[in-house]
Amino acid sequence: MKVEIWAEVTCPWCGLGSHRVDRAVERFEHSDQVEVVHRSFPLGGGFPADRTISVREALLSRHGISGTQAEAATRRIETLAGAEGLSPYRVWDNVVGNTEQAHEFLAHASAQGKNREAWDTIFRTYFGRAEPVFALDDLLRLSGELGLDRDLTRQVLTDRRYRTRVQDDARRAQRLGATGAPFIVVDGRYGVPGAQDSDTLLGLLRTAWKETRSVTLAPAGDAPGCGPDACAVPARP
Repeated sequence: MKVEIWAEVTCPWCGLGSHRVDRAVERFEHSDQVEVVHRSFPLGGGFPADRTISVREALLSRHGISGTQAEAATRRIETLAGAEGLSPYRVWDNVVGNTEQAHEFLAHASAQGKNREAWDTIFRTYFGRAEPVFALDDLLRLSGELGLDRDLTRQVLTDRRYRTRVQDDARRAQRLGATGAPFIVVDGRYGVPGAQDSDTLLGLLRTAWKETRSVTLAPAGDAPGCGPDACAVPARP
């Protein structure tokens, strides 16, 4: 059984949602028969490619959220993450930037058989250590952590070799009904918007396992993943 997670690198709900999927799979009776695959749903393509900005500036420019409201929203995610074993989990004091190159790096790592490892590493680097993951040098450093060939990584990123694959991932998510990140699809049948808690995800795994003849992609309810938390798809002018 396959669990697919569409995510944005800098989306705090995505890092938490990925963690919750892992916890649900660990508790699932057939965990050894579950494959978890991360896919790209870039939301940060509109940010400048040559610099980063603060989270507070991003929330204001993208979603019109500022001041105490913005801080309260991000601190809430930090608190939830800490309670679930992700500590530190830096959101409010972090920076954001254009994530197109980061997603192409993740596609390259996935092609080298390191999908889960690469996504775990980039989330841990960005949220756990509050280190940037946007520039070529940032990603080449991560390639070393993952055991990827540095020269090859530089070449594929310079050539934009995985640009189309990343775009295809995003288009598929939208065809499945995703309006924000994270978006989780269980066994090709159940679409789950947002960072559902691990109990809900565990129940969905069990349902999908039993209902092998169901083929309808069915929303599993609302979740606090995509809204005024910097993770929804930005409105287009």
